Amino acid sequence: MYVVIMGGGRVGLTLANLLISDGNDVTLIENDETLCANAAVELDALVICGNGTDIKTLEEANINNADVFVAATGNDEANLLSCILVREYNIPKIIARVSNPDHEDAFKKVGIDHVISPERTAAGYLEKLITRPKVADLIVLGHGDAEILDMEIKSSKIVGKKVKDVSPTEKYIIVAIYSNGDLIIPQPDMVLERGAKISVLVKAEAVNEVTKKFTG
Repeated sequence: MYVVIMGGGRVGLTLANLLISDGNDVTLIENDETLCANAAVELDALVICGNGTDIKTLEEANINNADVFVAATGNDEANLLSCILVREYNIPKIIARVSNPDHEDAFKKVGIDHVISPERTAAGYLEKLITRPKVADLIVLGHGDAEILDMEIKSSKIVGKKVKDVSPTEKYIIVAIYSNGDLIIPQPDMVLERGAKISVLVKAEAVNEVTKKFTG
């Protein structure tokens, strides 16, 4: 798929990385020059330093060809305006991040497909809405410093290893393993099997790395 993301903050940038790792084409729009520069270095994608509420910028991002548009900035007004503009291009799916829950009705009235409130703005949740990917769910803890990822083990580098061989580290810890729907507290000598579902507590900055480690 081709996805256009407006917003190069943590949510937008992490979402872009996750989508790219899943093989999708991504263009990121960000009007802050510093964030643009950081995104250009980090992402294997087109990064446009411009305003996503400007039609010329949207067309520079080839919005006509987009399958999904995500307004992921922390500014509700900018997100709403960009979504209204994008609707004119008949994008199959439009997703908006909304910081103030009182604004949700305004987004829904103009026909936005999905409105994501602050407690669910984690990039992994947005990615799930777009692709139903490897990461089944994501919960943000505290001030966003840590997250819980629910995922299925697919990496050959993890399959067959014991819990104690891969967890804990400074970046994450496996907090649960699921068997036939039952939650099991991980024990050091448990063997991690292919397809096993696990929950991992991970530092926010290591989400991409840990996702790839277990599902890559």
